[in-house]
Amino acid sequence: MDGFLLATPAGVVRATGTRIAFDDAGAAAAALRAGDVELIVGALPFDPRRRTALSAPAQAVRTAGPWRPAALPVLPQVRVVSEMPSAAEHVARVTKLVEQLNDPGQPLRKVVLARSLLAEADAPLEPEVVAAHLVTRHPRANVYAVDLTPAGRPGDTLLGATPEVLVARHGRTVTLKPLAGTLPRLADPDADAAQARELLASSKNRDEHAYVIDWIREQLTPVCGELDIPDGPELLQTPEVWHLATPITAELRDPEITALDLAVLLHPTPAVCGTPTDLALDAIADLEGDRGFYGGAVGWCDARGDGEWVVAIRCAELSADGRSLRAFGGGGIVAASDPQAELAETTAKLRTFLNGLQCAVPE
Repeated sequence: MDGFLLATPAGVVRATGTRIAFDDAGAAAAALRAGDVELIVGALPFDPRRRTALSAPAQAVRTAGPWRPAALPVLPQVRVVSEMPSAAEHVARVTKLVEQLNDPGQPLRKVVLARSLLAEADAPLEPEVVAAHLVTRHPRANVYAVDLTPAGRPGDTLLGATPEVLVARHGRTVTLKPLAGTLPRLADPDADAAQARELLASSKNRDEHAYVIDWIREQLTPVCGELDIPDGPELLQTPEVWHLATPITAELRDPEITALDLAVLLHPTPAVCGTPTDLALDAIADLEGDRGFYGGAVGWCDARGDGEWVVAIRCAELSADGRSLRAFGGGGIVAASDPQAELAETTAKLRTFLNGLQCAVPE
């Protein structure tokens, strides 16, 4: 895919071609400030030390309102061929980590552990067709498709349907809606409603959520001053999971700070990484290796500094030939985590993407 697509419920940004590619966020931000480019689009990797997939596109169009695909071509059959790691291995890994987090001398407080499924398609998948199926299934999500060529991965595409906005900046107004704390949806309506109430009352999940909110407050206060943060989280639902969410608004002190600057400042949050950030990053690298762009950020920033960035979750990386994809699902592990519940959470999150391709997710 030679281009970029971000379709939110409020609007769509679509870009094609590449004037300048950037594998470094600092260089992209500098080009915006210098007036060398009018728009930056693309993705930040999970690990800020790795190469970005940002570009100044040759053409770009922004439209208001949701994306309604004109056609929905049938997708080829897609099937899971391997798990990385296996479900049993993920449970064992979470169990060991919970033991570490319960050690009073352990400085780590939270680590987000993920697992992935490798799937293969009978015929090449077209990124835009996959995105169309995702936005049809998840009309309230933020659906994206990003060419990863600037990161040294020619032809690979990051695809997903995320419920989480990392940060948006319009004028001096900054808005965020971090998510942390999750339980799977249930088929029975009464049981599902009880599940939602359980999540809202869960001390484990509220503590996990509080780590994220406290960290965001610490990061944003120097550049925004006072933040408008509700006293407690609210419930957010997707077809697969319940989340705890907190809407946050603030006003920038310095109008020169762009949406890209804010995305770099806030990424990765404890919702996708852990607490403290540097120790959690190292722990994830040791346990999982390179996550690529899962848990990263996708978005755009224009010459005025306005822009929107979403968290790259509920996603997969599609190979250049369109025949294989790696889908990801993770969960925040804290001292009170239950390993089996954490496995169920990753399974529910993997369904967000793979069900859109009518691909069964192993239990």
